[in-house]
Amino acid sequence: MPKVTFNNRKGNFYETLKNAVDTYFQEKKIAKTGDWRLFSKTIILIGSAIGIYILLLSNILPAWAGMLGSAMLGFVLATIGFNVMHDANHGSYSKNKTLNEILGLTMNALGGNAFIWKIKHNITHHTYTNIDGLDDDIAKSPLIRMASTQVWKPAHRFQHIYVFFLYAISSFAWVFLTDMQKYFKRKIHNSPISKIPLKEHIIFWLSKILYVVFYVAIPVYFVGWGAWLVGFSLMHIVMGVTLSLTFQLAHMVEEVEHEHFVAENTYIDAEWAEHQVRTTANFAPQSRLISWLVGGLNFQIEHHLFPRISHVHYPAISKIVKEVCESYNVPYYEAPTLWHAIVSHIKTMKAFGQKPMLVSC
Repeated sequence: MPKVTFNNRKGNFYETLKNAVDTYFQEKKIAKTGDWRLFSKTIILIGSAIGIYILLLSNILPAWAGMLGSAMLGFVLATIGFNVMHDANHGSYSKNKTLNEILGLTMNALGGNAFIWKIKHNITHHTYTNIDGLDDDIAKSPLIRMASTQVWKPAHRFQHIYVFFLYAISSFAWVFLTDMQKYFKRKIHNSPISKIPLKEHIIFWLSKILYVVFYVAIPVYFVGWGAWLVGFSLMHIVMGVTLSLTFQLAHMVEEVEHEHFVAENTYIDAEWAEHQVRTTANFAPQSRLISWLVGGLNFQIEHHLFPRISHVHYPAISKIVKEVCESYNVPYYEAPTLWHAIVSHIKTMKAFGQKPMLVSC
């Protein structure tokens, strides 16, 4: 793996923060993993997805209701990703590792692969957040420019408009293209995948086959090619936009910072924890509905600092994080509403799309 060195001797920001959060859980006498709030959401969301799927297969709905149901299925699948898959693959869903592994496979049920996602997200993204050249989440060039250090193309002037089209097809690409590329190249952006265990090879291909069976073959058998194509497309469009936009609102908004990987031993003059806060933003912290739907990912700062703490605890510990940030003069970025965050994201994409003063195309 390429090496980035953080100046962890710069201060004791993270140590203070960790001690304060640990004290909170000790005083409350509660576990850092999920509780009844997460377990109930799991039942509701997975149950809803199965119910909508069966209803769509029944072929009793009029066309408009079938289209609406397909869109709803895409949205519910995205929320399963936010709430169940995300916590499970971070090991924060339960103290039981086996349960985490099983529920982490909901990623495969969405069309992806949990093994690849853990490397892509847990390692490259969480370690190298917003570092151009290492963070796969901002490595979308030349389609879109997500850092000032990336190559500029004339089409980028309009990326704040067409980016939503790319979000709409992102889950299509994820299921049928990017997973395959990473699997065969054994590489995630510039970071190699050193080894894939035999078990993961089996899971990869078995889950891809099962995806085609449950999302293509069975629906086509019950509702026909035409209805399936419309429904499948709507499901993916809604899922893609929901997943992409939610994650982008954490790191591709105004004020958050970016770094650039320039050598094998890139040095960043900040603690790792400080870097996480400076490159991440929260949104709509007061909205219980949004927090419930997006699995606490509107508290991305807390998630990046404490990925092994379940999202159900983020609203509570966010108060602690904010206080410690203030005492250490570390900026804490937060959009008051979802709409503010979306507008900020559009402005950021527009800014990165402008032609630099000096550029080589």
